[in-house]
Amino acid sequence: MAPAGTGTLSGKTLFITGASRGIGKAIALRAARDGANIVIAAKTTEAHPKLPGTIHSAAEEIEAAGGRALAVQVDIRDEAQIAAGVARAVETFGGIDILVNNASAISLTGTLETPMKRFDLMMGVNARGTFATSQACIPHLREAANPHVLMLSPPLAMNPKWFKDHTAYTMAKYGMSMCVLGMSAEFRDAGIAVNALWPRTLIATAALAMIPGVDPGTGRKPEIVADAAHAILCRDSRGCTGNFFIDDEVLGGEGVTDFTPYAVDPSKPLMSDLFLD
Repeated sequence: MAPAGTGTLSGKTLFITGASRGIGKAIALRAARDGANIVIAAKTTEAHPKLPGTIHSAAEEIEAAGGRALAVQVDIRDEAQIAAGVARAVETFGGIDILVNNASAISLTGTLETPMKRFDLMMGVNARGTFATSQACIPHLREAANPHVLMLSPPLAMNPKWFKDHTAYTMAKYGMSMCVLGMSAEFRDAGIAVNALWPRTLIATAALAMIPGVDPGTGRKPEIVADAAHAILCRDSRGCTGNFFIDDEVLGGEGVTDFTPYAVDPSKPLMSDLFLD
């Protein structure tokens, strides 16, 4: 295993939820270029007509990028499936060094327009799924040299403006962030870093393209989040926990000054993501 603070994820094993597409896959591919082992824990085994990418196609891309891949079909609302996926990861790679809680469900709807089935999906995937996957991985992270848990969730701010238009979604995403708040303190003495990462701007993914009225050209590419995640996950876990990171702030701290290459369309003004002014 690579020691802490080397700037590489070579030899590390990452368990990434929702890694079949979008930001999760971008994080996986960035780690794969270092020679990391990637566990793709996601539901999709057959391509969706509007959301391309499966656990198997992601595995092929990860291995082509230089990593080792294990595709496991996991619905993170089901703790038995999580346990089975974690067991396969440990059997295949000998342990887990990093957990990335990326899987998420979204519905930007008001209270009266949110069916309870959709509410349950968001709470089940975002809040409960993050908690359950963390619970399953942490015993193995305790054995790792530089263990990290990273949530793709926003900074906590108890301001009504972040709730009023989509209370259910905010509750579900803040559930992920509250896991950061609590688990970072709970596992600090064990040396397990627990942090959140959120994008400054919209991120152009296939899922974003399905939201009516949103122009992906006003966003950045998933690679900016992946590069920021890589920088965080290479840090010494004992000195980096309990943070709510923003992607371009992380990269600015790493010396990046030109963010133009990350823009989908540099000629268009960037649109801030949810939960950020």
